[in-house]
Parts: sequence; structure tokens; C-alpha cells
Amino acid sequence: MPLIELDHIVKTYDLGLSKVPALRDIHFAIDRGEFVAIVGQSGSGKSTLMNIIGCLDVPTEGHYRLGGRDVGELSDDELADVRNLEIGFIFQSFQLLPRASALENVELPLIYRGVSKKERRERAVAALEIVQLSDRMTHRPAELSGGQRQRVAIARALVTQPSLLLADEPTGNLDSRTGEDIVQLFLELHQEGNTIILVTHEPKLAARCPRAVRIVDGLVIADGPGRAVAMANAEALGADAVAQLLAAQQAAEAPRHG
Repeated sequence: MPLIELDHIVKTYDLGLSKVPALRDIHFAIDRGEFVAIVGQSGSGKSTLMNIIGCLDVPTEGHYRLGGRDVGELSDDELADVRNLEIGFIFQSFQLLPRASALENVELPLIYRGVSKKERRERAVAALEIVQLSDRMTHRPAELSGGQRQRVAIARALVTQPSLLLADEPTGNLDSRTGEDIVQLFLELHQEGNTIILVTHEPKLAARCPRAVRIVDGLVIADGPGRAVAMANAEALGADAVAQLLAAQQAAEAPRHG
């Protein structure tokens, strides 16, 4: 059974005098352990799709099943439980508490679950070790670099042991080198068996994922190997996008030092 099943999803926004279609007949599945990019430009519908997958919104038509459960049949309280128990969110802007340490930020989702202080401390430490921040646990966000803050956010998503990691433009606020480090971390997490969906507008990021789904005007127009889908996307954007994609691929394949 797939972890995620999107069965002819339609999302239409009613603006009173007009109705705006955001998603039109989205239909695909994602198995446990997959690493999938959802790629599209601004206005493509990818953010709407991310909100539905993350149980932050519901479709106008169609069915979304997460782990075999039809999300449309869940109450608000049950949806909140799904968001807290099943999905680890990773945001472009990190969403860290500024006055809390890295360790305290990672512990936060476990507090909402009622996990004991001892257990949540142990699990938070372990999550920060996974993202290679064991030497920054007592630092506040202002004392961390952008890449380190994103690693804290990833640890916070991991600490609940979710079924799905859902990352929204996770390298958007990072320089190229730091962004590559974060992509490499996602690849390592995927190798360990985590299911990851990465939402992005960047073909070069989608190219690093084993599979990519391209969204245009609310429709899936491509679903296949990340590199192939990303190249078709870049070609549609123009020569500069293709050049950036090829340069990023060369940089990713080059030996790294230091």
C-alpha cells in the first residue's frame, strides 16, 4: 500500500464572483521510503498541493489517503493529530523560537505529545546528532548560521519519527554551498529509509531527487526520474535555467574537500 495516494484531486478557490482552479485532476501515489520532488513555478499549484499533502487544507474534489486513511473523512482534531504524529514539516524560513536553544526547539513537538522530559531530551539529542549539530545544542538561532538553523529545523521534524518529511523550499534562504549540504543531508536521510517530499521551484534541486513530479497550471505534466523531469522544466524556462542546472549537476558531482 502506498503511503500517499492522491486520487483525482481538484482544488478550486471560490472568490465570490469567480472560481479559481488551483489543482485539476492530480493523480499519483508515493510509496514509503521514496524521495520525491514536487517542482513548479510560482502559481503552478505546488504550494496548494503541499498544503493538501500536509493536511493543512482539503481538496474540493477527489480523495487523499495517507497511510490508507482517507484524510477527507477525518475530524479537525484527527487532522491535528495526523499533522503532529505523521508529518514532519521543514520550512524555508526555519520557524525556530528565537529565545530557545537548538535542543529546546527540537524538543518542542514532543512537549505537545506529552512525552516525558527525560525521553524528549534523549530523543532531541539523538536527532541533533543525526544532523551533525551535537556541538551546537545549547546555541540559540541567532548564534547559528543559516545552514545550521535549517539542520535544527530538520532535527525538529525528525524527532517525532514521522511517516513523512515534508520540506517547503528548504534551501531557499541559503547560499549555494550550504544548500548543497542540506540536499546531501536529505539524501542521507532517504538512504536511511525516510519518506521525503521536497517542494521547490528550482529544477537544479529537483534533479537531485530520485523522482520528480512537475506541476504546471494545476496539472501534473511530468512524473519520472528527477534529472529528466528537471531538465524538461529547465528547458521550458530557457537557456539560463538549463545552464544553471548543468552547472549545479557538475558541482554536485565534483569531489568535495574540507
